[in-house]
Amino acid sequence: MMPTDNAERDQQATGSAPMLASNAERETATQRLQAAFAEHRLTDDEFDERIRQALTARTAGDLDRLTADLPVPPPALVIAAGPGGKPGRFAIAMKSSISRAGRWTVPPRFFSLVYKGSGLLDLRSAELSSAVTTITAVSYKSRTEVVLPPGVRVELGGTGVSAAGDVGPAGAREVPAGAPVVRVKGVAYKGSIEVRTAADT
Repeated sequence: MMPTDNAERDQQATGSAPMLASNAERETATQRLQAAFAEHRLTDDEFDERIRQALTARTAGDLDRLTADLPVPPPALVIAAGPGGKPGRFAIAMKSSISRAGRWTVPPRFFSLVYKGSGLLDLRSAELSSAVTTITAVSYKSRTEVVLPPGVRVELGGTGVSAAGDVGPAGAREVPAGAPVVRVKGVAYKGSIEVRTAADT
């Protein structure tokens, strides 16, 4: 019995017991998964499965296993600033809401994750910083709306992404050559991601 007791004491002393994951650690893991999905390192099914596991992970080790085969993100990878701050590349809401509206600068790649909440990405008064803007959205038991200004070319992809009004091939309006391109890619699990133009609001 003594060796077992010693092993238990050694485990506690070395800190090798499983460490429970925090919300911040879950957010960091989901950011890495979103970036990997946008870079086509993960398929739709792999991304969907890993996102669900990351959001419900109990320990830091569980999160590490989900991202062990992914590249380490560069130091510049940051979470979006809160209200009043300059938006970054990420917006994450867990059991709350995301709202990006009014005048804001949209980076070439923007990532949104909503878990049991709601999301609004309104680009009508936003400044697009690139000729091609890619928005990757994840909506887990949530509803995310993406509102685009007229005069942009829209490309949709992913699972659970739907178009309203004149968005998409069925009702697409003519846009001038060289118009900005907005690509919306996403995964909706028991939720929805709806894309529409300002004219449909």
